[in-house]
This record gives sequence, C-alpha cells and structure tokens, in this order.
Amino acid sequence: MKLHPNPPRMVTVVLAVALGLVGVALAWPIDPAVALLGPVTEPLKSFGLALDQTTGFLCLLASSALLVAGSLLPGI
Repeated sequence: MKLHPNPPRMVTVVLAVALGLVGVALAWPIDPAVALLGPVTEPLKSFGLALDQTTGFLCLLASSALLVAGSLLPGI
C-alpha cells in the first residue's frame, strides 16, 4: 500500500498557520504578540491552561503534525 499525499483542506492549513503563529509568539516571547493573546489567556486560565513557553513549543509541534496528517489522511 502506497501513501499518496493529498493537499490538506483550507481549514487545516488555516488552523496550522494560526497554531504556528501562536507558537512562535509564545516560544520566543515577542511582547507585542503575547499582548495580543491577552483576551484568550483569561478564558484558558479557567480550564487550567497557561500560555507559556512550553505551550508555544507544543503549538509549533501541533502545527507541523496537523499539516502532515492533513496531507496523508484524506478528509482532514
């Protein structure tokens, strides 16, 4: 069985780019970009999630993994 890469859907690409931007802003703290994430920080604290450097690196990893999954699995 061969894997035939497919182009990922636009929703997958947009989500991956958004995760990548958030990841870059948090992994290497860029103060103006982190300030833009302020409105998202408060609701996430109620769930016990913190936006810190570790979360930034996880967002970068998830961004790449989402693009790979979107190109290898049909419908994603």
